[in-house]
Amino acid sequence: MPQKEHWDSVYATRASDHVSWFQAHAQLSLRLIGDTGAGKAARIIDVGGGAATLVDDLLDAGYVHLTVLDISATALACARARLGSRGDDIAWIAGDITETRLPRASFDVWHDRAVFHFLTDAGSRRAYVANALRAVRPGGHVIVSTFADDGPSRCSGLPVMRYRPEELHGEFGAAFELIGHRRENHLTPGGRLQKFVYCYCRIASGGAI
Repeated sequence: MPQKEHWDSVYATRASDHVSWFQAHAQLSLRLIGDTGAGKAARIIDVGGGAATLVDDLLDAGYVHLTVLDISATALACARARLGSRGDDIAWIAGDITETRLPRASFDVWHDRAVFHFLTDAGSRRAYVANALRAVRPGGHVIVSTFADDGPSRCSGLPVMRYRPEELHGEFGAAFELIGHRRENHLTPGGRLQKFVYCYCRIASGGAI
């Protein structure tokens, strides 16, 4: 089944708060976005944001230029329905991040929790990295989270890549200056422990292509 149909089916058949990656509040993501020092007018994109609640909390925190991208239009519709009129000022993009061409240097912060680890072929990973490098302004920040090396080997019926911090950063390269990394133990709605790793980077001067 193609990826889009797979994820549309997931969100059409399961409540958004019952999928394994659900967080009522993405506290670590919020903290890392805040730690970038980006102001409330920063342009932030949540890649693979789907029906996640991060956008709600970013709105609550006062951020005003938000974009949510996801391969599943069904997932985005869930988020829009939840937010009601609050979602009118958010840019919603239904598309595959390895194929969707984003405007050059258009974001200050790029956030991705649990998309990159689904890219199991090298070509897709290279396309993702090139898109991030092009879309984030020089000096902007990239926050990417995947399953850790001791995390699950599959998610939602699909195989995933697992990473140590140095391996994850290695996929991005020198244009992404590593600021730090964190681990997170995520408890799924079903009570299972999933281990994640976060790498957060700054785009080097002249990084946009």
